[in-house]
Amino acid sequence: MKSNQSASCMLALLLACPWVGAQTLSADLFARHAEITDIALSPDGTRVALAVPAAEGSETHLQVVPLDGSGEVQAMRFGKQKHVTDIYWTTDNRLVVSKAEMEPLEARPYSLGEIIATNADGSDQELLFGFVPDTGMITGRRKDRGFSQIVGLLRDQPGMALVSFRCWNCGEEPDTVLFRADTRTGDRKEIERFPGRVGFAADNTGTARVVVGLDENDIPTAQYRPTPAAAWQPLPKSLAGYSLSPRRFAADNNLLYALVSDHREPARLYRIDLAAGTRELLAGRDDVEISRVLYEGSRGAPFAVAYGGSKPMVDYIDKASPWAAMHAGLSKAFPGQLVMPYDVSDDDRKLLFVTYSGRHPGAYYLFDRDSNKVRLIAEAMPWIKAEQMAPVRPVEFTSGDGKTLHAIYTSHGTGPKPMVVMPHGGPYDVEDTWGYDGDAQFLASRGYAVLQVNFRGSGGRGQEFVEAGYREWGGKIQDDIADGVRWAIDQKLADPDRICIYGASFGGYAALMNPIRYPDLYQCAIGSVGVYDLQIMFEEGDIQDRRAGRRYLERVLGTDQAVLAANSPAQHVDKIKVPVMLAQGKLDRRVPMEQFEALADAFEDSGRPARTLVISGEGHGFYKPENRARLYRMMEEFLDQYIGEDVAGADSTATNASASID
Repeated sequence: MKSNQSASCMLALLLACPWVGAQTLSADLFARHAEITDIALSPDGTRVALAVPAAEGSETHLQVVPLDGSGEVQAMRFGKQKHVTDIYWTTDNRLVVSKAEMEPLEARPYSLGEIIATNADGSDQELLFGFVPDTGMITGRRKDRGFSQIVGLLRDQPGMALVSFRCWNCGEEPDTVLFRADTRTGDRKEIERFPGRVGFAADNTGTARVVVGLDENDIPTAQYRPTPAAAWQPLPKSLAGYSLSPRRFAADNNLLYALVSDHREPARLYRIDLAAGTRELLAGRDDVEISRVLYEGSRGAPFAVAYGGSKPMVDYIDKASPWAAMHAGLSKAFPGQLVMPYDVSDDDRKLLFVTYSGRHPGAYYLFDRDSNKVRLIAEAMPWIKAEQMAPVRPVEFTSGDGKTLHAIYTSHGTGPKPMVVMPHGGPYDVEDTWGYDGDAQFLASRGYAVLQVNFRGSGGRGQEFVEAGYREWGGKIQDDIADGVRWAIDQKLADPDRICIYGASFGGYAALMNPIRYPDLYQCAIGSVGVYDLQIMFEEGDIQDRRAGRRYLERVLGTDQAVLAANSPAQHVDKIKVPVMLAQGKLDRRVPMEQFEALADAFEDSGRPARTLVISGEGHGFYKPENRARLYRMMEEFLDQYIGEDVAGADSTATNASASID
């Protein structure tokens, strides 16, 4: 724990305890979906609305639960194999949700850009934004061919919401349109329109006051209205810095709380006086970004910020705030866990909060400030028992060129262990954070240590750190991962003769590229839905479909064909000396089958076929629990063969197993 004088509340990490390797936990346990994917508290604090996936994961239903135990739970579904996300209460009895689907883009439900309103009992359902085809002589009311999302609620105008909309068939860079929508009647009115993809920030009256976007070179831009009636004008750099992310307006509709980065460093929290053109620093650090801002109730000022990354902590801005005292008390009641406010009733008397840790997937609680009582609403994964999970440790090490890098180390017990290095996807602006990770805990349950390195390019440390990874897919990013492996070996945390690397998406790329660059570090490699040929990225997949996507690829990869070829594992299988396993979903559009086939075919031609798992009906990651469990079991068998407890040093020239395709 940090000193009280620092005004910071560092969460207490659960220390490693002797692990007696009790009964091996089933792979199915780690493959199951959380029972809750979203939750919202009604404005009057009497009910919660939950997004609850069906057991097989094919649908996500909306459930409304009375908190006093009276009445029945109301369950709603919004179409066959449809999901709901982004739950909002707009009145005490009215909700809006986004309709979502599964694949082919994500291994989780993603919004379709359609917004549906419903009463809490399931009556009076209305499509607020979306497309309704004509049926016979009946003309569909909605003809919205585009993506919409709720960007704000008008708490002083119950039922009213602000909705951002972008057309799908209006060119490559359509306007972003802001609507004021009545979620009770379906009536709506356009109030702002800006070219390109932008984000709006409105004050408490619903007047748009700040708009942020990117210019043609993808440099952040910001405009504002210094007063509600003023015309739009550029937001001065003295206020906006390099980039600005609005968070909340104060009750006076002039003071804006926003995260600002002046020189691409981690953003800090400022209170900005729009009319006066001044700002005041409230919180921030040089090394990590602010991940959450914690407010005094539904309309109040910030009382704390949370820092993310591998060492999460809460820093109290206003130590005298009763909300700071309340949060400190709740944190004390849940030792070893992070406590995060999630929602609050309009009168600020009831607080919905979530607790979680590296060993605990999370639980939702309601705190009644009048009775000073806490009650459990639901656990995300009640079948996961924290005491059975491996301790998760934030660690730091120095790269070969002197950069401080953050990482997560997960393991039962102590001493050198067979280790799986698990680079994250992205790779840019994505980070591994201290929290429950099903992949890592599954591997730890099988006796493996897991190392997750936040290499340069990762998120959580500012734009400068992100850009340090540009055009370094096969270079410094791989060096950072390897430096982490060497550090773990030097710290006696990893057995140098039993190390494998496994990742998905970009992590799949790194899982094959790192053994090429550092052939002596690994005994095996596993790539899942990975990028294996950088030249193919410019030809196949959904990224290059849009102009912004093509600009992104050119910026982060470059266009030098020789460099792209040199950093493509599929073109260098002769340098991969370790056994390889590959997993792929046939519906993947982010990293399509062409990537998998390029590498699998190259291994086949080399006479050393990779062990493979290809599943129909899956996309960029396996979503169905039975498919995730199948992947886990195949990984377990593969790892046991090459770095398991009974392996005294795998033969790096071993022939890969024959393909297994579903």
